[in-house]
Amino acid sequence: MSEDMNLMENRDFQIGDRVKGIVAKIEDKAVTVTIEGAPFDGIIPISELSSLHIEKASDSVQEGDELELIITKVEDENFVLSKRKVDAESAWDDLEKKFESGEIIEAEVKDVVKGGLVIDLGVRGFVPASLVEDYFVESFEDYKGRVMTFKIVEMEKENNRLILSHRAVVESEKESKKEQVMDSINAGDVLDGKVQRIASFGAFVDIGGVDGLVHISQLSHEHVDKVSDVVREGQEVKVKVLSVDRDSERISLSIKDTLPGPWDSIDEKAPKGSVHPGIVKRLVSYGAFVEVLPGVEGLVHISQIAHKHIATPHEVLQEGQEVQVKVLEANKDDKRLSLSIKELQEKDTEQDFSQYDMPEESTGFSISDVIGDKLKGFKSE
Repeated sequence: MSEDMNLMENRDFQIGDRVKGIVAKIEDKAVTVTIEGAPFDGIIPISELSSLHIEKASDSVQEGDELELIITKVEDENFVLSKRKVDAESAWDDLEKKFESGEIIEAEVKDVVKGGLVIDLGVRGFVPASLVEDYFVESFEDYKGRVMTFKIVEMEKENNRLILSHRAVVESEKESKKEQVMDSINAGDVLDGKVQRIASFGAFVDIGGVDGLVHISQLSHEHVDKVSDVVREGQEVKVKVLSVDRDSERISLSIKDTLPGPWDSIDEKAPKGSVHPGIVKRLVSYGAFVEVLPGVEGLVHISQIAHKHIATPHEVLQEGQEVQVKVLEANKDDKRLSLSIKELQEKDTEQDFSQYDMPEESTGFSISDVIGDKLKGFKSE
């Protein structure tokens, strides 16, 4: 036997010594290892295999594995060893560096317990439920076995306390992405987005990592009473960037500006000579504005209201009244529509405005006023 072998055999193994062991036998609750230079084998109790709870020793090691171990007891022709303590000592040193640098750690979720997740980083790490995501999670059952990224937010080696956060990673990534988006977009850009939240005054739309506001007035060309009548959460939309305030991180968006306007193709929707039902929206001294299509109003000049002379449109029309109008001219560029009511009436008869369900008292004249002259004609005969 060589001198080196004699020295190995005569080595005095003490509690606290670090040794290398080869896994020779695995039982449910313990592992037997051979130790180089030792006169007898060593035993690793299942509780000393890992910082986490395991049901079977085979869940942690396999036969033939070479392990770094520490002697915790010397009994009759046997060593009691710990893998967990060796792992913890080297792990704390590494984790301390990562904590100081803010390094992101990738690890598998080993267990789901009441109040959060358990991670094995050589020592037991805990992720409280409030630090798992940046939104509320109903159940964490499907998180077990998932590989996730974490940042260390608290550590106390003396108390074996290690607190991790996935939420911190998510928020950091979102902030970085937000800065990139804020720097890359400009007023006038047309982007794809998704409706994130709905408020009474508008909708918040995610445009790739940052939310912009579509004010209720920018949802549609038509008047909108409720935001939910036009969009819903989760809906994918196209938006136009109206303004970007990088200091306050506010982005104003428009859905309306990406949609065909009410005056687009007006030549096709209301060509010259076509007849349309309409609603009298406003009365002015020189005529009446009538809405013939959503968002499209045309002017019926006072001269085009009736064949007979009227001093003011109020004599025969009222706001909210339904009328039939004929298109005299459509101008898309100027957004102007010239309309006529009288063109739909026979020239030799008085206009019968009663067909529009207007109360008699609001017309300013009576039935006898309309047919009075005709009655006189009969009497003269």
